[in-house]
Amino acid sequence: MDRVLWKEREGALSSAPSQWTFSFLKPESLRQRIAGEVITRLERKGLTLKQLRLHRITPAEAHALYEVHKGKPFFHELVDHVTSGPVLLLVLEGPNAVETVRKVIGGTNPLLAEPGSIRGDFSVSITANVIHASDSAENARREAAIFFPEL
Repeated sequence: MDRVLWKEREGALSSAPSQWTFSFLKPESLRQRIAGEVITRLERKGLTLKQLRLHRITPAEAHALYEVHKGKPFFHELVDHVTSGPVLLLVLEGPNAVETVRKVIGGTNPLLAEPGSIRGDFSVSITANVIHASDSAENARREAAIFFPEL
């Protein structure tokens, strides 16, 4: 029975179009030493790391990344947070990568995120919620271009 279900799952995944997305592990991921666990969870879900780079986000990059939130009350706190220490930039590829990553990481508010999700298991703050992930293929292209212009 398991073999049949596994083959069925593999068939469904192989028929889904491959897609890539942008994400980064926020400074607390590195401070808490959970980066390896987070990446392992993403890889176990069938995603492949295409780019991985340790980086210190500049204020200009943070402003470009979060320009959609400019003018909102949390904007400056978010910029200050992601520029407070090194991050791990990721480009991930796999079937339905944007949707898959969003599901694995859980909701933005970790107090409402499902147990078993990355945010549900590792964070307690909306700002310091362990990981950023693009919410659409279009935003993945825009956000990745800030850090990986060669893409």
